[in-house]
Amino acid sequence: MRVKVKFRLLFLSLSLICFWLGVHFTPDTLSSADDKWLLGGISAVYFLLLPIGYWYCIIKIGQQKLWKLIMIFSLSSLVARLSYPAELSHYFEFVMWLRYPIIAVLLLIELYLIVSVIRGLLNARKLKGDPRVGAVETYNEDAEKTLTMALILASEATNWYYSIPWFSRQHPSTTAHITLLSARRWHVWLMVIGCVSASIISYILLQSWSEIVAIIVASFISYTLMAIVANHRISRHYSLYFLRNKLVINNGLWGFMVIDSCDISQVSCIGFTIENKDDDSTLFIGRGQSNIALELNKPVIYHGGMGQLPEPMRIIHLSVDNPQDVIAAIEASRAGMACGLDEHRALPS
Repeated sequence: MRVKVKFRLLFLSLSLICFWLGVHFTPDTLSSADDKWLLGGISAVYFLLLPIGYWYCIIKIGQQKLWKLIMIFSLSSLVARLSYPAELSHYFEFVMWLRYPIIAVLLLIELYLIVSVIRGLLNARKLKGDPRVGAVETYNEDAEKTLTMALILASEATNWYYSIPWFSRQHPSTTAHITLLSARRWHVWLMVIGCVSASIISYILLQSWSEIVAIIVASFISYTLMAIVANHRISRHYSLYFLRNKLVINNGLWGFMVIDSCDISQVSCIGFTIENKDDDSTLFIGRGQSNIALELNKPVIYHGGMGQLPEPMRIIHLSVDNPQDVIAAIEASRAGMACGLDEHRALPS
């Protein structure tokens, strides 16, 4: 596991533990000096310890922007507003006023989602490959912001393209299958049950506060069923394939890479133990022992977080079912590119 991922999980665990303990031990009143000291300690955790942890784990180690600190301050303020004693909670009333612009934004997103679904349906029936690959081929990876926006716009069509088999009927044939947990049948059924349960629970919990918000949130959670099915079909059928002399590696719907065949300097096919798992320029995909390794001439972007967490990689370790087929496909792609280049040079000017 890479260092950045470790620290993200570390901060997530820290924040969950701190908020759970803080809400559980927050006194109902400030009737004694002990209650005041206890609340002061909880406040220090909310507004000092967690922001420092966020700055170190997410901003410094994860190389994110400093302005994102406002996210943890806002979350701590919301928890304080909902759990602090009455004589102090009103100081955080400004957080509750945010629900009105939040509702307005949710309504706008809901309308945009309807338009995106219709547009995605119309586009997906014409596609002959993963829309994300087209975005990477169209936009230069050096223009990170432009490519990130393009991947956001392509995500809707990608969900429809992979979740409905008829849309992906012309998909390029798979070279090999990466051993991913999300490719298992029991995994997708577990995810579907969890999604439906979360949708029902969210509606029940939010209904007493706002019927509109309850419906919107439950609808958003339910709509992730499309992504769950797409994630399963990508992992099971389209985890590794070639498209236009480019090797496409899909780590489910979560992350993917598009590697030019000419950028692969060396490929190794052997079962081995990986020693340096903390190297941020090395990527590991698949369960079990790595049986194929790709070394690249230059860093190639791994688009994690559904395209929103780009990271440059130089070495890719994979656990696949047929590593020899991968090597043969890479060599064939290289030979095809070399042949095409020679023919192009031989043409008269």
